[in-house]
Amino acid sequence: MKVLVFVKATPNSEKGALPSDEKLQQMLADMGAFNEKLVKAGVMQEADGLKPSSAGKRITFSDQGHTAVIDGPFIETKELVAGYWVWNVKSMDEAVAWAKQCPNPMPGEEGVLEIRPTWSVEEFDELIGGEGVLREQDARLRKQIKRRQKAKKKVAPKKRKATRAKAKK
Repeated sequence: MKVLVFVKATPNSEKGALPSDEKLQQMLADMGAFNEKLVKAGVMQEADGLKPSSAGKRITFSDQGHTAVIDGPFIETKELVAGYWVWNVKSMDEAVAWAKQCPNPMPGEEGVLEIRPTWSVEEFDELIGGEGVLREQDARLRKQIKRRQKAKKKVAPKKRKATRAKAKK
């Protein structure tokens, strides 16, 4: 079961205000140790922190084809996300057990995690009575993504070498 674990934003995280150096270093060390445990257990698939909503945009849609772009910051801090993990767990109970081990992600403030299970492509196929059409599309897209990621990895070392060579001149 795949779940997204959201670290909810606070007024300070939305301002981009970081805790004191000592608290920040301790939080990063504690979070690093927690992430190590998640990876070793095969739970963590991905994770990142998010910049404040002032750096973001919202796109709204209507059935009439109208879209609008709204620049951040967004007002309701309690509805915003400051970071996330993608976890692969056996159950929601396992996700909760892991989340309870998380160090406070917002030192000096009340940290809040929200766990949300994702819909699998198989579940969507079942909902629409599909015969694997979505699964086939999903498999094809995932292969394309992997090919692109591999291609980027092959190009990246060449770029780094070129950058280093320019820096030496």
